[in-house]
Amino acid sequence: MNETRPPEQALPTPASLRGAGLAAAARGEPLVVMTTLEGCPYCAIVRGHYLLPMRREGTVHAVQLDVRDRRSSLQGFDGQLTTPAGQARAWNALFTPTVLFFGPDGRELAERLVGVAVPDFYGEYLEARLAEARQKLR
Repeated sequence: MNETRPPEQALPTPASLRGAGLAAAARGEPLVVMTTLEGCPYCAIVRGHYLLPMRREGTVHAVQLDVRDRRSSLQGFDGQLTTPAGQARAWNALFTPTVLFFGPDGRELAERLVGVAVPDFYGEYLEARLAEARQKLR
């Protein structure tokens, strides 16, 4: 018998970081970007247990970039075209998952969350970074 797994639920991948950042800021929110890799179990935890539910509730504006995607076109905060892989490399955010918090100008507003070091406290770390980013956005 051949079992098939359901596809991983994914966050959207933006065509424009500038546009996504402006849309988030218009709602008073930072743009939350997660770097991901297909098959990454920790990425699935962060996405499925934290970012997707928060996005559905409307409490975060979250997107993802695949660190190996060299085919998709992505407009950076500066208006220049790159790829998701190129942008992750430029941010030095190749470890997955890395969660970054941006203002509409592309400035990081809070310390990145790299990996899932202590799963029991991840939600608290995420909330603290979001609170810091929101305060700096105002």
